Amino acid sequence: MAEPPDVPRLDDAAVEPRLARLDAVLAQLEQTPGRTAELALNAVEVLTEVYGEALARVTDLAADDPRALDRLTGDELLRHLLLLHRVHPDPLDRRVARAVDDLRPQLQAQGAEIALIGVQDEVARISLSAKSCGGGGTVLRDLVQQQVLTFAPELSAVDVVAPAPAPPLIPVTSLWQRPDRPEVATMREAGRVAGPVALGGPA
Repeated sequence: MAEPPDVPRLDDAAVEPRLARLDAVLAQLEQTPGRTAELALNAVEVLTEVYGEALARVTDLAADDPRALDRLTGDELLRHLLLLHRVHPDPLDRRVARAVDDLRPQLQAQGAEIALIGVQDEVARISLSAKSCGGGGTVLRDLVQQQVLTFAPELSAVDVVAPAPAPPLIPVTSLWQRPDRPEVATMREAGRVAGPVALGGPA
């Protein structure tokens, strides 16, 4: 079996500036008049369509292997491209949940807790409790919103809210009383005043 060719690979740190450079070149082409710029943009559009179809076929082939599919969607660059071409295999709510799970260790290290409340009508509601106040809390909220939108760009909003307060504790004494039977409490109070009743009648 022939060995795969030794092709230079790019890690995430090397990919990011290249993507930024690509965006800058495309923006410059859009502002450049003339037929040459139009042809270049058209070539990029067609190439994007072809690569999008290729990615869709890759996810189709991996659909029967959950582990392989999970590795594909877990790669940051592939996830970005799958979302860009609208061929990401995971539904919206699962991607939001994954974004929250990925953020949890980082937030816990800063003394914050995060939980997904739900996704409805293209709005994700997320609970965030942070010990830091003021600007620190704002930074964490912005981080959560950015991360979730990275995983689910089709969302119309990411609503980050404080966790709901815990219900108050019920006093133990109230467990022995029934609101519909006030005479029970009256009889119990009368028993306390009279003291214990001796068994066997009067001496």
